[in-house]
Amino acid sequence: MSGSSEQITSPDQRKPISRKAARAGAIICAAICLLMLIGNQQGHVEDVFLVVTAAILVLAVVVDWLLRKNGFRR
Repeated sequence: MSGSSEQITSPDQRKPISRKAARAGAIICAAICLLMLIGNQQGHVEDVFLVVTAAILVLAVVVDWLLRKNGFRR
């Protein structure tokens, strides 16, 4: 009987994450990655990973924006 008192919802009916907050978080994380390039490291191998990570985050924001602009995502 306890199952009948709870409303059954699918994952798409739950409150979505704020789009603006997600975009801002991704851009802030990309900026932090790029700021980590400034440091006292001697080798620059990790610089490649930091730049690639920042580029992937920015690319994800741009692709999401383009898909929403063209109506392919809600």
